[in-house]
Amino acid sequence: MPVSQLAGKTLPKEKLTDISKLLAAYYKEIPDPAVPEQRISFGTSGHRGNSLLRSFNERHILAVTQAICQYRKSAGVDGPLFIGMDTHALSVPAFETALEVLAGNGVTVMIDADNGYTPTPALSRAILAYNAGRKTGLADGILLTPSHNPPTDGGFKYNPTSGGPAGPEITGPVQKLANDILESGLHDVKRLQLAAALKAHTTRRYDYTGEYVRGLAGVINLDAIRAAGVKMGADPLGGAGVKYWGRIAELYKLDLTVVSDTVDKSFSFMTADWDGKIRMDPSSAFAMQRLIGMKDRFDIAFGCDTDYDRHGIVTPAGLLPPNHYLAAAIHYLFQNRPGWRADAAIGKTVVSSSMIDRVAAGLGRRMSEVPVGFKWFVDGLLDGGFGFGGEESAGASFLRFDGGPWSTDKDGLILALLAAEITAAGKDPAQVYKQLTEKYGVFHYRRQDAPATAALKKTLKTLTPDQVTAKEMAGEKIEKVLTRAPANNEPIGGAKVITAGGWFAARPSGTEDVYKIYAESFRSEEHLARIFKEAEAMISGLSAR
Repeated sequence: MPVSQLAGKTLPKEKLTDISKLLAAYYKEIPDPAVPEQRISFGTSGHRGNSLLRSFNERHILAVTQAICQYRKSAGVDGPLFIGMDTHALSVPAFETALEVLAGNGVTVMIDADNGYTPTPALSRAILAYNAGRKTGLADGILLTPSHNPPTDGGFKYNPTSGGPAGPEITGPVQKLANDILESGLHDVKRLQLAAALKAHTTRRYDYTGEYVRGLAGVINLDAIRAAGVKMGADPLGGAGVKYWGRIAELYKLDLTVVSDTVDKSFSFMTADWDGKIRMDPSSAFAMQRLIGMKDRFDIAFGCDTDYDRHGIVTPAGLLPPNHYLAAAIHYLFQNRPGWRADAAIGKTVVSSSMIDRVAAGLGRRMSEVPVGFKWFVDGLLDGGFGFGGEESAGASFLRFDGGPWSTDKDGLILALLAAEITAAGKDPAQVYKQLTEKYGVFHYRRQDAPATAALKKTLKTLTPDQVTAKEMAGEKIEKVLTRAPANNEPIGGAKVITAGGWFAARPSGTEDVYKIYAESFRSEEHLARIFKEAEAMISGLSAR
């Protein structure tokens, strides 16, 4: 799809989100449950929507929070619920609405001690720390965030007692119940007014920032970073971790500069993504122009998305592609974490680079390939079976030094700080990746979107291998067609087509009229271009049937 002329530039004022209009619509607009786009729908990580489009309004949050309360009761979850929000405009009213319902249901709720913002990994860490050693009275959590989505969007994520994203066995029933409540006109919702909810004896304060920052020494070698004098730059991108970097630098005496602590609900300081929309995507060179422009000031620099579950790494060579960093991080970690289990595996999604397979084989570690969605890594990170789990979209987490879990959700903070630890060891992550290419070869990878009708998206999501009738791709025999992930046989929501020289995967978008094509060539950029061209032809052929 074509790149916008606004890509990589700050937007003119008239193109920024009207925050007052967005907030008014949250309360004013009434969603119609008969319209599919206005129902509650859990994707790979919760429900997301836009108040102006009636897909993220007060009624959605009332219904889904009540559904969570009823799910907790049926599942026997009776410990505290940790709750936080990011810096998106809709996160604040949604947080207040959720708190009103939780208080109305008598749920003990842990809100930020300073009424501040909470990164996803800090919420996950709080759940795991509370539940450690307990068998009953376990905690869970809610985070109000649409991740890196545009300023118009709001989001609601539920993390169960595992601390990570809820799986379909939870989100399916919760989604159905929430929509039933929505259809009933919110008949079953129990709610206190905000002032009463804040004063309720069940509403308590928790130091998310302090607890998270103090625990970092158990997962990152901060002494090595300090001793090496690594000069770091952090761009909070106006997100939930905006106050974390300064606390980290102060506590551990690091040479870490926060390039901006601005929080602006319209995110006017951001440069637009490829399509001219603002997204706080730290893996996009278009969105990361500010930090890339400062690359020569630092040994290593990094940014995270709005809820801090994704990372972007900038070296003196520029923004490091997510797959490159995952491979470099894995290569480093599994040689510098002797406390991890000898059989701890490497987890990756089916659309991540095959360089990771080569690195895993070189390390003598099992590589586990799962569908897109961080929920597939949760159990392995919880019991130490996975040393590392990562997605091509720049989300990952890994174990503490002692082999115990740190976070079972994506953690942009530790991946950013790991880049500094790797640099302290002598080579920055880009230099490490270059060494990997010298050993394992050069991998040519790209992801792009293509238009898709509702019918094509439905076909892709339910595809079976026999529906792909092509025998060759880019001049090579097709060796495998996967519609289920090798590690757990779960549906990948699309297809992955593999030859000796490369592969492509196609998956429908859950929120836009496009499908995503991921492709990689082990040969050349020209070969990659052929894979893309023939992949689109294969997918178009499916829509014609």
